[in-house]
Formats: sequence, C-alpha cells, structure tokens
Amino acid sequence: MLRLSDFLWPTAHVTLIWQFARREVLGKYRGSMLGLGWSLLTPLAMLAVYTLVFRHIFKARWPGMDEGNLTFALNLFAGLIVFNWAAEFINRAPRLIVSQPNLVTKVVFPLQVLSWSALLASLFHALLATVAWLAISLLAGHRVGLPWLALPLIFLALFPVLLGLGWLLSSLGVFFRDLAELTGPVMGMLLFLTPVFFPGSALPLALQPWLPVNPLSTPIEALRAVVLLGVWPNWAHLGWLFVAGVVLSLAGSWVFARTRGGFADVI
Repeated sequence: MLRLSDFLWPTAHVTLIWQFARREVLGKYRGSMLGLGWSLLTPLAMLAVYTLVFRHIFKARWPGMDEGNLTFALNLFAGLIVFNWAAEFINRAPRLIVSQPNLVTKVVFPLQVLSWSALLASLFHALLATVAWLAISLLAGHRVGLPWLALPLIFLALFPVLLGLGWLLSSLGVFFRDLAELTGPVMGMLLFLTPVFFPGSALPLALQPWLPVNPLSTPIEALRAVVLLGVWPNWAHLGWLFVAGVVLSLAGSWVFARTRGGFADVI
C-alpha cells in the first residue's frame, strides 16, 4: 500500500532518485561531442531564431523598455527558461512508465520516483539556461540585488505543479497511449498563450486577472521582475501557485496509487 509520504517526501528513495536523474542527464548526451553544451546551445539557438522572427520580421516591441535587441532577447529568454522546463518534463511524462516495462514487473520498485528523477533532470537543464541568462543580464548592465535571493523560490513554486502533473500523466499514459501524442501539440499551443513573447501587462485589462490561472505565467513574470527590473516578485501569486501545486500533487499521487496495481496487466 503506497503512503502519501512515499510521493511527497520520499526520503527513503533519495539515492535512487539522484541516480536516475544523473543517468538521464548523462545518458542524453553520451557520445555527443558537445555533451552538456547542448543544454545551453539549444535554448540560445531558439532565442536567436525567436528574436529574429518576432523582433525584426514581426517588428515586435517590449512595452515599457528600450528598443534594443538585447532587452527583447533577455525578456524572451526568461519565458523560454520556464516554458522549456515545463515542456521537456510534460512531454516525457506520459511515457515515464511505459518506457520502463522491466521496472513495472518489480512490485517492490517505487515507480513514483520516476517523476521525481525526470523532473530533476529537466530542472538541471533549466538551471543551466538560467546561469547563462544571468550572465548575459550582467553583461547587459543589470546589477545583482537582494531580489535575486528569490530565484530559488520561483522555481520551487512551480515544482509541485509539474510533479503532480507528472504522476497524473504518467499513470494515465499507461492506459491511454494517445496521451503521449497530445502533449506535444498542447504545449505548442500553450507557448503562445503564455507570456513568453509578451509581458503580462500587454494583455487587455479584462484578461489580466486571469493570467495567474496559467501556472507558467507567474514564474516567468517573477524572473523578469527579479533580474531585469530589480524588484521582488509578487509573493501572493507565488504562494498561491505553490499551494495549487501541492493540491495537484495530492491529486496526482492519489490517481497514481489507485492505478498502480493495473500497470503490469496493461504493459
């Protein structure tokens, strides 16, 4: 019988989670010449393309800031960091269990740790991109300030949301294989419904109160506030995001625990 602590506070499986996360990170780049360098090169290449398209072809401007390419790119990069973290994990989540059939047959193996390790592996890539973003921000003239201390809390606020989605999607993905084909298109649409290419303030006033409903909008706006504007994030929004994430984690863990017994029969 799975206990709630096995999901939310897996102290007994810390070593196992770390080993799986480490294997995922190293295995992804094993044999490649650049290795972990791809974790930086890929988002930077995306940033260059998006900046070219939106800044120079669509003539987009970032409201309230200067017209420089670097300013536009830094604001865009903040959105890509959060979105890419979420997209990398969510696109993998429906296949986490079905891709490990040998582990499913082992009744004693804690399958719930697969979401933990996959989320930590994707977080590692997000943190590498964040380091690059911070370095470019410093070169652009932004100064280190006390609000930078809030950076870990910004990622922490989104963590339980993604973890809950991981348990939910991975368990449902065992029984509904089409779910794995839906996450890509859904995340592609969400990219343009999230304040990645625009600030939340650009939305019509009637829609701005609904912005926090998108769980990715709060950490994106918080990153921009802390580093690019030098102000503290909206603590109320971050707090509500974390609380909502805990509730989602509870729901996801419940679904996972209830369906765990049927995994072996389907796989």
